[in-house]
Amino acid sequence: MLSNFYNKFSELGLIDYFGKTLNIKKPEILKGIGDDAAVVKISKNKYLLNTCDMLIEGKHFRKTDDLCRVGYKAIACSLSDIAAMGGKPRFSLISLGIPESFGFTDIKSLSRGIKKACDKFSVSVIGGDTNSSHKLIIDVSIIGFVHPRNLVLRNNAKPGDYIFVTGSLGGSIYRRHLEFLPRVKESQFLTNKFKLHSMIDISDGLVIDLWRILKASGVGAVIFENLIPIHKDAKGLKQALYMGEDFELLFTVSEKEGRRLLDIIRQGKIKFPLSFIGKVIHKKSQIQLIDKNRKPKMLKPKGFLHF
Repeated sequence: MLSNFYNKFSELGLIDYFGKTLNIKKPEILKGIGDDAAVVKISKNKYLLNTCDMLIEGKHFRKTDDLCRVGYKAIACSLSDIAAMGGKPRFSLISLGIPESFGFTDIKSLSRGIKKACDKFSVSVIGGDTNSSHKLIIDVSIIGFVHPRNLVLRNNAKPGDYIFVTGSLGGSIYRRHLEFLPRVKESQFLTNKFKLHSMIDISDGLVIDLWRILKASGVGAVIFENLIPIHKDAKGLKQALYMGEDFELLFTVSEKEGRRLLDIIRQGKIKFPLSFIGKVIHKKSQIQLIDKNRKPKMLKPKGFLHF
């Protein structure tokens, strides 16, 4: 039964299915299933953001990985989702599936990593749940807030937009995925200084996460191989395009704002790595890569698979 389930459904298929069957419409729900976080209006000048991420031993970390770093990653993944919406994280709920082999030393290590991430971003843990499990499972919910003018969704990319990405991409799974820095401060800078049309954090890979923006917005994109920032840990372009676990911010702005942003980058006024990588075009959901020889290549929406 389970094997048939996995053969039939993909992660994207499940999200689409649940979005159609469970996405209850209420006036205060401004965005439900289908973005990095849900958005609920709580006042004229404040929206609530809520996101959750489940990390499972063997899928998102190894059994032999340092538990302090695993705890840190569990919080950081959800912090990255709040950053992708232009918000500030405030509270967390954590549910744990704990293996019988765990001792108190293991719990302390895991807790130390969780606290490290929470302290760094002024997040308070306010509850959760625990249960026994065959593998370590960590399910984290983060609650944050955003001013309406700073909210950025996936579905507003427009033809002519410039596409930017923070940091560098690829090879994260070799080391960085357990110690990355969520781009919360960078998001605040960008949303306060510029009008962003769309944004997502790169958790599953540049190509598939860009495709998610394009699909939600009904547009396409052209990206340029020689502009993609490839991390020194990556083993080539392919890993930068598809590997995932980078947790960088990918966003689009109007051409006017894009040119202004490029001027500020050239002047050295931005204190974090930021790269222009392409433009949004009319062709729905299509991603075209222009290689170093100026030859176009269509890219399929592939990346890290959760099933």
